[in-house]
Amino acid sequence: MRSFLYFLLFMVVAVMIVVLAAILGDEGAWYFAWLIGTTMIVLVSAAGGAMLDATEDQLARRQGGDPAGHG
Repeated sequence: MRSFLYFLLFMVVAVMIVVLAAILGDEGAWYFAWLIGTTMIVLVSAAGGAMLDATEDQLARRQGGDPAGHG
């Protein structure tokens, strides 16, 4: 059921994007690329931050310290 709801959500988003592209005409592709690019930059940055945090926690555990940095 969860997969189906995700499918419906993404289908609605896709329909909205197609409608916006039709309204914007030639500039629609530029706005679509801008939205996708901005989303990817945010996701890659968040993943990098999570990886850095996990690496620091793992290093602290190996050295016998507190992973949260409290002592």
